[in-house]
Amino acid sequence: MSIRYAAVSMDVAAPAEAAFALITDWPRHREWMFMTDARETAPGEIAAYTGIRPFGFLDTMTITRFEPPHVVEVDHTGALVRGAGAVRVTPRGPAACRVIWAERLEVPWWALPAWPLAHAASVLLARRSLRRLASLL
Repeated sequence: MSIRYAAVSMDVAAPAEAAFALITDWPRHREWMFMTDARETAPGEIAAYTGIRPFGFLDTMTITRFEPPHVVEVDHTGALVRGAGAVRVTPRGPAACRVIWAERLEVPWWALPAWPLAHAASVLLARRSLRRLASLL
């Protein structure tokens, strides 16, 4: 197992409270998160399916820190995605904020050769998703 990191940030023309509310409205993820449907399966538990069924993967998560309107942290507990993730929202004035999405992933040794491509794709798709989030706000 090897630890790898990925992160993306974006300034958004919306108050931090509005951005955080949309980010943590799990059923609305399909509106801005690339090809992802998410739902709360139990208090503090999230299941997110990314892809077009049957081609995709299930990412299960446990919320480990929830401090509206600034921080939500999760542990990825699925078979494919494991590690920790965080979204931080920092105010940049009354009508603007910065959204930071970051992941610390546990990559199995057999998947390490694919990491450069997986990292590039995840960062590209995260940027696309944050642009979509900003447009909805």
